[in-house]
Amino acid sequence: MGTLVCQNCNEAIEHFEGEKVTRLYATSCCNKCQASEEEPLSN
Repeated sequence: MGTLVCQNCNEAIEHFEGEKVTRLYATSCCNKCQASEEEPLSN
């Protein structure tokens, strides 16, 4: 079993079946990080 992890916030994005226990980091952001990046900053 393996876990796909967001490299920005270290949240588990997805679990997948595999022979070994692994932790892979996604090349893109998770939905939580994408939403926070898209929010406009108010001054």
